Amino acid sequence: MGANSERLILTLGIIPYEFSHLRDIPPWAPIPLPFTVLTSMFLHGGLAHVGGNMLYLWIFGDNVEDSMGHIRFAVFYLLCGVAAAITQIMIAPNSTIPMIGASGAISGVLGAYLLLFPQAKVITLIFFGFLIETVRLPAVFFLTFWIVVQFLSGAFSLTAHSISGGVAWFAHIGGFIAGVVLVSWFKRRRRRFGIRRYIDRDDVGRWW
Repeated sequence: MGANSERLILTLGIIPYEFSHLRDIPPWAPIPLPFTVLTSMFLHGGLAHVGGNMLYLWIFGDNVEDSMGHIRFAVFYLLCGVAAAITQIMIAPNSTIPMIGASGAISGVLGAYLLLFPQAKVITLIFFGFLIETVRLPAVFFLTFWIVVQFLSGAFSLTAHSISGGVAWFAHIGGFIAGVVLVSWFKRRRRRFGIRRYIDRDDVGRWW
C-alpha cells in the first residue's frame, strides 16, 4: 500500500478512538469527523476486499432493492453502515486502527434478505477436498450459518484480545441486526388499490 493510499485510509476511514474521545488525531481529516462514517464505506483495502463485498451485494442486493425502491434502499444501506460502525466503536472504543469497507452495510442487506426471502435458493459452492459441488440452499440456512460464524469469530477475537485489528466482526453483526430491524420500515407496503406493492420474488441467488 502506497503512502497516499495509507493517508487516505487514515483520514477518511473510521478510527474508533477519534469517535469515542471526540478527538481528531493526525493526520487530520479533510472533512468533519462524523462524515468519515460515510466515506469509510467506499474505501477498501484492495481488489479482493472490494470484490468480496461486491459479490455479496450482487447476490443479495437486487431483490432487497426491488422490495424497497432505489431511494429507500440507498438510505437503508447507509443506515446499516452507520449502525455497523457504531457497533464496532462500542466494542473497541480505544482502537486506533481505521475501519474501512462496505461489509457492515452489506451485512444489513443480508439481514433484510433473510426476512424478505427466507426460502429463496442460493447456489453455493461446497468443497470436498479437490472436488467442488454446487448445491442450492435456502437463504435462511445460508444466512443463519453466516451470522453464526460472525458471532463465533467476534467472540473469539475478544478472547484472543485481537479486536483492535483484522476483520471488524462486530460491524458485521451490528449491520446485520440493523438490517433485520429496519427492513419492515423500508419495504414497500401493499395498498388497497394496488398503487404500490411489495415485491416478493423467489429468485435464485448465486454464490460463485
